[in-house]
This record gives sequence, structure tokens and C-alpha cells, in this order.
Amino acid sequence: MNLVLCGMPCAGKTTMGKRLAMERGLKFVDTDGLIRERYGDIAALFERYGEAHFRAIESGIARELAAEDGLVIATGGGFLLREESRAPIASNGRVIYLRASVETLLGRLAEDDTRPLLRGNKRERLERLLSERAARYEEVADAVIDTDGKTVEEVVREVRL
Repeated sequence: MNLVLCGMPCAGKTTMGKRLAMERGLKFVDTDGLIRERYGDIAALFERYGEAHFRAIESGIARELAAEDGLVIATGGGFLLREESRAPIASNGRVIYLRASVETLLGRLAEDDTRPLLRGNKRERLERLLSERAARYEEVADAVIDTDGKTVEEVVREVRL
């Protein structure tokens, strides 16, 4: 069984995932990192091939990772939005939704202009994405952990396998 972290961009999935993997002696996998290793820059993928192509790549990675055990998986912000990605990952993983407010996300994204879906007015984009995604994250999650105002250590303590 795997531990799968989902949530909005900058919710803390990668940071928490690395710490959880280290503390529990598990292997850490960042789905966006895998995509960058295999296909190059994510923003360039979006621009060249579009979001649908990117999501299809994610679905392939979901099937691949679901076949493994003992992983802590940090998913991209939209990774679990498609059933083709959600079903395989959830079939062999405990899914934790790291929930963060728009204010928290904005603070973490202040200097980050690399995310294709957040170009332009970040507040408006985040509010729209959060309103579109929150129910989906909650639907697939086995547990929800609020990260606002918490340290990495505090959030990690709340995660149960």
C-alpha cells in the first residue's frame, strides 16, 4: 500500500511527502518530478500539447505507481481530477488531502511564476481552481488535513497510514 498526498499547488505535498518518506523508511515519488524527468518542462508540455495530453501522461504514471508498494506519492495539483488517474492510485493507496486556504497558497506562491494554470491573477486563478477541485479532493481522500498555520512537523504527525 502507498501513501498518496493530494491538494492544490503549494499545499505542501512534496515537502510533506519527502519528510514522511524519510521518517517511515519509504520511497518518495513526486509525480510532477517524474513527468519532468521523462518529458521535460511541464509548462512547455502544456503550451505545446495542451492540458488533455498532460493529464493523459499523468494517468499512465498513476497506473505505473499503483502497481508498486511502499511509496509516498506527492501528486500534482490536478493529478487526481481524472478518473483514469484517481482509480488506480486510490486502489493501492491511502489518499490524504492536504487542504490549504487561498491566503496560504498565495503566500507560498508569491515568487513562483512557473505554473501554467496559475498565470495571470494568481488569487483569481487559485480561487477558481480551489472551487473546482476541493470537492474532488475530498471525494477521493481517506483523510483531510488542514495545513494553514502548521509546521511540516505538525502536519506529518497528523498523517496516518
